[in-house]
Amino acid sequence: MEAQVIWSDDGQRKLVREACDNPCPIERGMRLIGGKWKGSILWHLRDEPVRFNDLDRMLSGASKKMLAQRLKEMEADGLLVRHVRDVRPVAVSYEITDFGRSALSVLSLLKSWSEENTHSQLLDAEPGEV
Repeated sequence: MEAQVIWSDDGQRKLVREACDNPCPIERGMRLIGGKWKGSILWHLRDEPVRFNDLDRMLSGASKKMLAQRLKEMEADGLLVRHVRDVRPVAVSYEITDFGRSALSVLSLLKSWSEENTHSQLLDAEPGEV
């Protein structure tokens, strides 16, 4: 059942019926894949495992510190696994899990929606200007 906003009997304030549980399903999903770079990381891992430095190059604009932080969060959430090859030099790669793969359909829809609805002026606008 969806939340409804209604007016109180005296008409002075709004009340919410059937409010989302805290956090609601949308919020829970956004916490998993909505953080900065998380969707892009999953997208780049969709075909094969990717080494850390290659992923860093794919995500131009993300610092190594930010990337490492997001990867740790995503590993803890079960979206990906970290593989360390004990060779010289040590190689670290990341691979999407079945759980992470289940989010790709959502990301694919988001990608299509963005391509259909993003215009060049929107790309150059600051947040809140559109």
